[in-house]
Amino acid sequence: MKRVRYTKFTGDLASSFGLEDLMQALSDFLLDSGFNDPMSRFQEFDGDQTMENLREAIRQALDSGELFDDEAQEKYEALSEDQVEELIDQIIQKMQEQNFINAEMPEQGQGEQGNGNGEARFEVTDKGMDFLGYKALRELLGPLGKSNLGRHDTRHEAAGVETNGSSKLYEFGDTLNLDITATLSSVFAREGLATAIEGEEHAPLNIYHSDIHVHQSDYQSSCATVVLLDCSHSMILYGEDRFTPAKRVAMALSHLIRTQFPGDTLNLVLFHDTAEEIPVSQLSRVKVGPHYTNTREGLRMAQRILARQNKDMKQIVMITDGKPSALTLPDGRIYKNAFGLDPLVISETLEEVARCKRSDIMINTFMLASDFSLVQFVQQVSAMCRGKAYFTTPENLGNYLLMDFMSRRMKTIH
Repeated sequence: MKRVRYTKFTGDLASSFGLEDLMQALSDFLLDSGFNDPMSRFQEFDGDQTMENLREAIRQALDSGELFDDEAQEKYEALSEDQVEELIDQIIQKMQEQNFINAEMPEQGQGEQGNGNGEARFEVTDKGMDFLGYKALRELLGPLGKSNLGRHDTRHEAAGVETNGSSKLYEFGDTLNLDITATLSSVFAREGLATAIEGEEHAPLNIYHSDIHVHQSDYQSSCATVVLLDCSHSMILYGEDRFTPAKRVAMALSHLIRTQFPGDTLNLVLFHDTAEEIPVSQLSRVKVGPHYTNTREGLRMAQRILARQNKDMKQIVMITDGKPSALTLPDGRIYKNAFGLDPLVISETLEEVARCKRSDIMINTFMLASDFSLVQFVQQVSAMCRGKAYFTTPENLGNYLLMDFMSRRMKTIH
């Protein structure tokens, strides 16, 4: 009898761990926000996404012992310096082949700002960002237990395919999901059962418009969301990185909407001295800067985006830690005042909030600070737009935001 003997796979070290585990280990490096965290293993890097920095980040992840099992770790520690460099080359090649990163060779004559040494760079692909968003979503939802994720149920009913057992008279525009039983019952009730059964052999049944019934289904709404993300310099001040957790939450929310609420839309707007819309796929490159907080300009851009969306629900999710301190004047100049709540800046910002209310746009604010004056301002914003204000920390920002997002999806719409 022929026998087959199975032995343990002893391939190269580059295949002894999953690239997903490596991406998770490198997430702090890939999502760097410009905060020099002394406790981070990647704190000596300048945050630029250069290939040299990537190589060093991979080396530190390998040295940490978190990727290999005991046997593979022993083999890794026995490698020479040249063999380690070759292993890192193999890992980077695999990351490119599996579309987690794209390598960018330096362009000649472009005069790239801040990188005049011609270093090769890389960028995280959409697949890589989606994976990081998936991991962030799992981490954030883990403490919440099982969640009933799904489409946005409402108390309204409509003609559709998924029925709920009831029917309604057909109206123009309804999906013609015909309820045969209810339709014939209406005909028989009008013309009489005896006439329909015992009449002439080929006597037609007269079906009128008022007889037609269609099955009802639960009407499920769609929602357009704009995430307003504060990237002013205060997001990394005071010895705390508040921007990286906010980036993780934005990625997790993007993954949640894409996978569980396919009819929804999500746009991302950064606000600082001014405001700009960026794709979620570019979020890993965003860093804070020496900027003020132009909340009104962020709200303006969010309204322009939502005005293009034909959705039942429209909302703004604003993540910030500071007071409005900048304003775009009619002539295009930026008025700035970082000291206190400037009456001009506050009044113009609240006027923009009032415009959101008139457009039926809800604003939910997640404040990463707890100053008394800021609490009053945020509560006023929430009261004007029927939204909510959450005073949270970077550690529990994601739990609060995702719980709020999902709970409102499961409530009925009035």
